[in-house]
Amino acid sequence: MKTRYTYGGDEHIYVEMDDEMSLDAFFKSLSMSNAVRDAKIEGVTEICPANASFQVRFDPDVIAPDDMMAKVKELEHRAEDAEKRLKTRIIEIPVYYQDPWTHETLMRFRERHQDPSGSDLDYAARINGFDSVDAFIEAHHAQPWFVSMVGFVAGLPFLYQLVDREKQLQVPKYLRPRTDTPKQTVGYGGCFSCVYSVRGAGGYQMFGVTPMPIFDPEQKQSYLKDFMVFFKPGDIVKWKPIDRDEYDRILAEVEADTYVPRIAEVDFDLDAFNADMAGTNAKLMEALNVA
Repeated sequence: MKTRYTYGGDEHIYVEMDDEMSLDAFFKSLSMSNAVRDAKIEGVTEICPANASFQVRFDPDVIAPDDMMAKVKELEHRAEDAEKRLKTRIIEIPVYYQDPWTHETLMRFRERHQDPSGSDLDYAARINGFDSVDAFIEAHHAQPWFVSMVGFVAGLPFLYQLVDREKQLQVPKYLRPRTDTPKQTVGYGGCFSCVYSVRGAGGYQMFGVTPMPIFDPEQKQSYLKDFMVFFKPGDIVKWKPIDRDEYDRILAEVEADTYVPRIAEVDFDLDAFNADMAGTNAKLMEALNVA
């Protein structure tokens, strides 16, 4: 990895770890952005982390841009020496794949899609070499995912699958964006899955929906009382396929404010994961079984 530093006007510095997203790049970015935060540099007003990069906003009347750049660069060695371990949580997210709401929406926008004659899941399965949609869905939910960024839309998580690079699913976004996406759609674009926290425009392929709210500005849900955004970078997600009956049951619990997400506290060690991906994932998922 070769870190790149660039200015974004007079008040921002953008730091990029690599051309492509990887867990190594994510951990270096996380460690470096934490080092900038811990350094308490006078003039820094905001630090915004992303998938394998981060942005620093500062007040140029307090610290000159060149001085700010020098201080950020000085902190890179801390990121390189930092342990690649994270105390985090694994969360089970129910997903109703091939639901009627995303299907109705995707059918309204087929002229903007690479394959107007099929569904988003049909297309994703075909270009990834699967012989059926069910086989693709199995690959999508069988292994856990790592939340590498939260943002773009309020509360929207970007998730990166914890598998070998050669086994990662790859699906391009729509040729042209849609003007509508159902709230809590589980989508896919490039190598990232996501959950649309609100209804609105979008370009990711639509695979299903979750009945579980992940963004609650009014904070009506008990599990979102402390913070209106559910996800945070470093969370680990395990999708759980559900049918319509289970979707309706969970939705009723959400509306009654009795739904409790299934969550387990875990430690994630990147070196251990790289040495034994299957074993690490098995331990992560086992933690949910005893939660």
